[in-house]
Amino acid sequence: MILLDTSILIDFYRKSNKENSHLVKLNSTYDIIFASQITFFEIYIGSNQQQKNFWDNVFNQITVLDFDFKATSSAVQIYKQLKAQNKLIETADIFIAATAIANNLSLATLNTKHFNRIENLKTVSL
Repeated sequence: MILLDTSILIDFYRKSNKENSHLVKLNSTYDIIFASQITFFEIYIGSNQQQKNFWDNVFNQITVLDFDFKATSSAVQIYKQLKAQNKLIETADIFIAATAIANNLSLATLNTKHFNRIENLKTVSL
């Protein structure tokens, strides 16, 4: 099982040959693939009506995890840790990382520079 960062889905969208995308590679390695509600939000606010059908099809094949109390509590801890270290990242990325930690999942991302700052977050190298 693995949680996808938004960057993995954007990579999939942009690849003309989808077989070369990180998502297809992850799909062949992991039986269950999740996305967070935050990724769902980021994708849809950044898409237009023409892209909506594409994303609807993608999200029909991925389980979207709630941003629940456990994830919120984890996000608070991550924020405080990063702020104390003067290494804050975007709030959406904190929420995505918190969803991974709260659900005991590794995070697949192309943005390791930011996510590697977070203690207790397991990331997958791509």
